[in-house]
Amino acid sequence: MLNIVLYQPEIPQNTGNIGRSCAVLGSKLHLIRPFGFRLHDPQFRRAGMDYLEQIDLVEHASWNHFCSSLNASARVILTSGAGKTLYSSFDYQENDYLVFGRESDGLPLEILTAFPSVKIPMPGTGRSLNVAVSAGIIAFEAARQITQNWQVKPSQP
Repeated sequence: MLNIVLYQPEIPQNTGNIGRSCAVLGSKLHLIRPFGFRLHDPQFRRAGMDYLEQIDLVEHASWNHFCSSLNASARVILTSGAGKTLYSSFDYQENDYLVFGRESDGLPLEILTAFPSVKIPMPGTGRSLNVAVSAGIIAFEAARQITQNWQVKPSQP
């Protein structure tokens, strides 16, 4: 359905949590090197739990490697506080690539100027949200738009 892309992720717990969201959504998780941790890091494995076995994980050696793996019709949507479009106003499509930046400094300017970007409004005093929270908000909105028929499973006791 969707492709979630993490540009040089630094914190294993965030990446593991995003992996769990990918499993729930049926999304592919793309990780662009270098990482700030190893994929067998216990914190990454703990945050992802057994969901990590269910995700389609693709590693890319660099941003250029990631870009060269895309087909000509691929849509890359960046997420940034500097984005011009509110995330909920964007028209997401199946197979979109949603790109999230590093925890410490987001996405580099040369990437930010190359693709359209969306943002989450920050009406309070905080300057940013945790990347795992941001990924969840945007990915679930994209999935909601694409799916249109959410199937709600009965609650387990």
